[in-house]
Amino acid sequence: MPSSKPYTFLPDGVTFTSSSLTAQRLIYAPLCGIDGDSVKSAITPYLAGDIKIDKNRYLTKPASREDLRAPVRNFFVYVNGKGFRAIAAKAPGDSSSVEIGQIWHQLTRTDKGFGLALSALSFVPVSGEKFELTRFCVRNVSAEDVTLTPTAVIPVFGRSLANKHDHEHVTALLNRVTQVPEGVMVAPTMRFNEEGHKVGHDVYAVLGVAGDGALPTGSFPTADDFYGDEGDADCPRAVEFNETPRVLSEAACHGREAAGALRFADVTLKPGEARDFIVGIGVAASHDEAVRAFRSFDTNAKFDAALRANKDFWQAKTSSILFDNGDADFSAWMRWVTLQPVLRRIFGCSFLPDHDYGKGGKGWRDIWQDLLSLILIEPGLVRENLLNNFAGVRVDGSNATIIGQRPGEFIADRNAITRVWMDHGVWPFLTIQLYMDQTGDDEFIFEKMPYFCDPQMHRTFEKNADWTSSYGNAHKDKKGHVYQGTVLEHVLIQHLVPFFNVGEHNIIRLESADWNDGLDMAFKRGESVAFMSFYSGNLLSIAKMLERLVEAGKAVKVTVAKELLILLDTLGKPVDYNDAAAKRGRLFEEYFTAVQPELSGDVVEIEALKIAEDLRRKSEWITAHIRQHEKVSATVGGAKFAWFNGYYDNNGARVEGSKEDHVRMTLTGQVFPLMHGVATHAEVAETHKAVERFLKDTALGGYRLNTDFGVRHYLALGRAFGFAFGTKENGAVFSHMVVMYAYALYVRGFAREGHEVLRSLYTMSRHADRAKIYPGVPEYFDGTGRGMYHFLTGSASWYVLTLLTQAYGVRGEAGDLVLAPQLVAEEFDAQGQARVLLQFAGKNLSVVYINPQRLEAGQYKVASVDVAGRVVDIKPAVSGGIKIARKMIIAGSQDVEVRATLARLTL
Repeated sequence: MPSSKPYTFLPDGVTFTSSSLTAQRLIYAPLCGIDGDSVKSAITPYLAGDIKIDKNRYLTKPASREDLRAPVRNFFVYVNGKGFRAIAAKAPGDSSSVEIGQIWHQLTRTDKGFGLALSALSFVPVSGEKFELTRFCVRNVSAEDVTLTPTAVIPVFGRSLANKHDHEHVTALLNRVTQVPEGVMVAPTMRFNEEGHKVGHDVYAVLGVAGDGALPTGSFPTADDFYGDEGDADCPRAVEFNETPRVLSEAACHGREAAGALRFADVTLKPGEARDFIVGIGVAASHDEAVRAFRSFDTNAKFDAALRANKDFWQAKTSSILFDNGDADFSAWMRWVTLQPVLRRIFGCSFLPDHDYGKGGKGWRDIWQDLLSLILIEPGLVRENLLNNFAGVRVDGSNATIIGQRPGEFIADRNAITRVWMDHGVWPFLTIQLYMDQTGDDEFIFEKMPYFCDPQMHRTFEKNADWTSSYGNAHKDKKGHVYQGTVLEHVLIQHLVPFFNVGEHNIIRLESADWNDGLDMAFKRGESVAFMSFYSGNLLSIAKMLERLVEAGKAVKVTVAKELLILLDTLGKPVDYNDAAAKRGRLFEEYFTAVQPELSGDVVEIEALKIAEDLRRKSEWITAHIRQHEKVSATVGGAKFAWFNGYYDNNGARVEGSKEDHVRMTLTGQVFPLMHGVATHAEVAETHKAVERFLKDTALGGYRLNTDFGVRHYLALGRAFGFAFGTKENGAVFSHMVVMYAYALYVRGFAREGHEVLRSLYTMSRHADRAKIYPGVPEYFDGTGRGMYHFLTGSASWYVLTLLTQAYGVRGEAGDLVLAPQLVAEEFDAQGQARVLLQFAGKNLSVVYINPQRLEAGQYKVASVDVAGRVVDIKPAVSGGIKIARKMIIAGSQDVEVRATLARLTL
């Protein structure tokens, strides 16, 4: 760790302060309400960042990374004889700090030359009003009286994301700008879209009130009026010359860019005295509704009450899982990591300055992986979402790639491009497996949902020319009825189709890409060994699930579409798995033509154990095939290293290995063979040795996504290699894959190695000089160690999942509680204890591990357990560790403590 910390956590264990980070213009924090239809904002130490609801309703101008160099919110004070100061601007000799909590932001800037301290406390209320609120405060820190003129400003954009560049001026002509006693209103007459204009129903407002209840003395409603031709955001003419606001004519207001600048009455402050000014920017359905909403916060008492409600709401969200191992900073940092999946549920992958998409919505992979941690954080909210998501699966095993805001709302692709990601089938089962283990809800797998339907067929190789929007997006049978299959059937299709969809090396086709979206130029001949390993692990897990359900008497037989027998080949007409052409023929010539454009609607009952045996055979074949054909090696400095090849490119060439004096290695290619049992125990150790040698950046301390392939581009594989090495998908420390690598190591019993990999992300994120981010896990760290694309990343879900279920080893197994700790010695506090608080079986569960000798992972076992003070019988868990019956947890009070004593493992 660096000698100085970039921020300091306060005693509440979540709020932090920083002075050094206020020098960073590109650092930002999120602000938002409780759901995706609320205000979503980004805010920096210079009060830059945008404010919006969705892609069509931007309250302020859309801001990407470089736009953060200019302020958005601002508060000016003019002092006669001295000029003016702004809270969003540095001045010689001033000092500044931020204090940030969940989810609110306070900036304080002290200017000794003017003898004033300015602060801005901002948040979005959790009560549903579509407003961002800021309380500006000016305090006299001098020894003399100061008379000043206050002005607050938040420029109003009031239109869609596209209008930042497309018809920006033309759409301003739609604005109807009015001055009201509380501030400025902007009501665009239309929502401009050349594909079809719509009547404007939104009213945008910047409203304000002084702390004593006094309304503004006037406003500068337009950019022309406030900035003037010669002014700008840092030096507005109306402030520089302390102009008096006036009521403008309609001609001077309408069809203009709105400034939303509010002038308040002059104030004389005695030494130590302060004045507050509450300003809100929001959107409503009418002028009256906007004013009513703002009046809910227009006094200090109301503002403070809303802020308390905000803090209480988010406190409850991130206290559902609390880690305590004696390292208070790490525990506080984890509160922010735990928040990140909730932020992704609200923001998607859009609406912060670093964004993958920018247009809203959530990707298929994103939603499932976020649900991993939401199952742990918000278990009561996930069942319906899980079920609804299966309506996005097509009968060819592909899926709609974008999930909308409403339940069951799907979009084939955000850019209307026909694409299929070959990894998309693995994530749903991974997620529902966790859900079923945590909850014991075995009935979920037999719930029924329809299949998604659009013109795309045969995994993009065919189009249904007869499909129209009037047909709808639900797949039908030949009788015209919407066909519904069980969740199990959906999952089977998602895994059986890829098994047969192989390339020339008998590896599952890469198609448009896999998890690594940057591998997007190998559609014809590309193959993914990495994710074939994942499919293998899932096939085996589905088989084990079915066997467990049979043993429990819940699934002697299962009902599936008749056409599925084509792919359950061992039950009827077997396929030679070593014959890639035969596998493709079974899929394209038989299955696809049978199910698209319509299913027969006929179903069959099959013994669950026969399905399980079929899946086992497929998994075993994959494992053997990869072990035999996909190992690569290189000798460097006299030492031999071996690992797994992850891919074949569009030329049919193996991607990894030693190529022209370059070692080519991907982390993805190692993660999934390790995680899903394709690698033997010896191969795990061997592969980790190669990862440490070739992928670990010893200077930064992180693990890169790939080695430097030494090419300017790699058109036979993907766009990623056109990126500068060390950025994004070309060799960055990509947090998501790093966490999954740690998870894989833990799963295989390599706890010390898993801990070091997982801890590396925390260490990098806390580096004072390099990371330049607030607490949490960024999407990636670039070649200089800077955190990029902060907050909205699936790596946070996996971090929580890995720490809780693997390091702490607290997880469910068919609804029962498993304790299988793999904590290393330093993760126990000075008393030899480690604690985690979580939600389980509807209870607030506290699990305490007692390791008085501070034994290392692998040296101890769970020797005894007491639940709520009573010693209980423990049984071995299938997944390792010990198991406590769910009924023992349910029988306790709402708050249940489980104490597990660890003892030395004897061989």
